[in-house]
Amino acid sequence: MQYDYLIVGSGLMGATFAYLAHQAGKRCLVVERRSHTGGNVYCQEVAGIQVHQYGAHILHTNNRDVWQFVNAIAECNRYTNSPVANYQGKLYNLPFNMNTFCQMWGVTTPAQAKEKIEEQRSDAVRKLAGRQPSNLEEQALTLVGKDIFERLIKGYTEKQWGRSCRELPAFIIRRLPLRFVFDNNYFNDRYQGIPIGGYNKLIDSLLQDIEVRVNTDFLEHRQELTSLAGKVLYTGPLDAYFDYQLGHLQYRTVRFETEVLDIPNYQGNAVVNYTDRNVPFTRIIEHKHFEKFGSAVYDNPQTVISREYSMEWLPGMEPYYPVNDERNTVLLREYQALAAREENVVFAGRLAEYKYYDMAPTIERAMLLWSQERT
Repeated sequence: MQYDYLIVGSGLMGATFAYLAHQAGKRCLVVERRSHTGGNVYCQEVAGIQVHQYGAHILHTNNRDVWQFVNAIAECNRYTNSPVANYQGKLYNLPFNMNTFCQMWGVTTPAQAKEKIEEQRSDAVRKLAGRQPSNLEEQALTLVGKDIFERLIKGYTEKQWGRSCRELPAFIIRRLPLRFVFDNNYFNDRYQGIPIGGYNKLIDSLLQDIEVRVNTDFLEHRQELTSLAGKVLYTGPLDAYFDYQLGHLQYRTVRFETEVLDIPNYQGNAVVNYTDRNVPFTRIIEHKHFEKFGSAVYDNPQTVISREYSMEWLPGMEPYYPVNDERNTVLLREYQALAAREENVVFAGRLAEYKYYDMAPTIERAMLLWSQERT
């Protein structure tokens, strides 16, 4: 065996595991289907701006070990995620907080806001006549009421999933946090930021001195590649590993429409969600705001924006969000049963586990896997 580990995929899961194994003296080979490393956190410099090629990625966590691990490799900035919602031209702060309630109803105190929300919630609960919510619309109405649902949830959710809120299961929205303070910080996590200079710096540092082969499709060269290593960490699609023999797991995907504009500041914020169902895209990302703040925004006379369009996934497209409905849950269990029989193969990550992972939990998962390997 030339290598201790063959790692399939150079995204955050694969790169973190490879780094930890390499630090412990293990011989690793990383293979990557794409022409670049980094998976979906890959950035491309456009007009002097780090553009998140596969959608916005923000590192946020309460796990101090994860935060220190990342910053020891690539220092993060102090970015705070404070998205804005645009509904028919009117702007609302997110997450739902006192700024939102003031913009929505003109209320100025927490007591007034609570009274307004309770009034609307009570109306929705009364209409259920004692039964449990049977779909996402009913669930949301019982949590936040009609105004917030119709302006800030309904259209965005239907675009995101390509289905009416009445056709989506209630469990998708188990709770909707309401903050009765003037705080636009989207995350509650203690640590939050983005690697200075983009995520490529983080991935490149994680993979430093490790052999990486890009433009290499593991599934096309499986026999040759697996013969090189004692163990495989597979981060690709679970159903693809088994040649889709039980059928395709379903995803939602995203199409990006990116423009370079000859103005220094397009929307004044990194993320603006468009919650009106009649607007075809879900949000606009202005990439420079992830790294430039205040007057520094104007140091570059250009800006780059990306409109995001949520779409139904078809084979050949990039899979993004697992569709965790009953059909896919059953199919997932069947594939997991097949995976359990695979010797010396570890399935890990968003695609291999058919589970949405945020960035910090991905790193935590890689750390846990490595600790299990060591024991």
